[in-house]
Amino acid sequence: MAMSLRPRALRTLTLGLAAVASLTLAPKPASAEQFINVVTGGTSGVYYPLGVALTKLYVDAIPGVRTSVQATKASAENLNLLQRGRAELAFTLGDALADAWNGNEEAGFAQKLDKLRGVAAIYSNYVHFVARADSGIKTLADLKGKRVSVGAPKSGTELNARALLSANGIQYSDFSKVEYLPYAESAQLIQNNQIDATLLSSGLGVAAIRELASSTPVVIVPISEAEIKKIGQPVYQVGVIPAGTYGGQTTDVTTVTINNYLVTHSGVPDEVVYQMTKSMYSHLDALIAAHSAAKAIDPKKALDGMPLPVHPGAAKYYKEVGLMK
Repeated sequence: MAMSLRPRALRTLTLGLAAVASLTLAPKPASAEQFINVVTGGTSGVYYPLGVALTKLYVDAIPGVRTSVQATKASAENLNLLQRGRAELAFTLGDALADAWNGNEEAGFAQKLDKLRGVAAIYSNYVHFVARADSGIKTLADLKGKRVSVGAPKSGTELNARALLSANGIQYSDFSKVEYLPYAESAQLIQNNQIDATLLSSGLGVAAIRELASSTPVVIVPISEAEIKKIGQPVYQVGVIPAGTYGGQTTDVTTVTINNYLVTHSGVPDEVVYQMTKSMYSHLDALIAAHSAAKAIDPKKALDGMPLPVHPGAAKYYKEVGLMK
């Protein structure tokens, strides 16, 4: 015979079951905490200090955010990390970004990285062709038979070096020694007379070259407009490293420039990317304090040459300030 429940006990049981049901069936609230990992480049380059500065801005601008900065081999590695959801923001060169979006296997992208979304064009990289003053290197052609570092494997620097050299009839096999090293390590080998030259793709005022020039006689070798045009890609433009940018540099030096971009992925919430974009442009002074290359960051140029779709969160900001329809 079933046991009957008293009215009070029945009411208590009913309320309890209802509470359990509401907890079970109600949608779980989204986590208030947002993690932003910013992937950059070597610590002696421009990406890293700017990445640190951005994370400080995000902590103030985005409620509940946690941030980190990761030093990497730069462009190709950064974009692959984004595609795998291992980062929320990446620095990259424009040529590497176009290769990633198109799935260029030779550039390190076995398939199209379809989750990538653009945030902003920021500043131009300048190819710094740096040689020991006693090496006798005055042109690209003089690199044949020399000891050369071309940048970390598949980095933006290395991709730029490969494009520039091959367009001008120079292969890595033409060097007596080839090294694949980041900025600081390349500069150290020049200082130790273990290599003759390096090509570094970076914003103006890169620390590794400033420090090298203060201790070792070096020259910033010009790359001519004709040599740049041979590359045959519009992403490569003619630019000038102004006189006095580095110790001992007494004249302007013509070279190759390539746009840098900030990129995210489609899984990052729109509001987060909106705040990331807005906080950057609202506090450019903090980025300039971190590195002088940030002086070139201009919201009016944010969409210049963007080779992939803009993230909706970034687009919201650009529409808000009248830069997108």
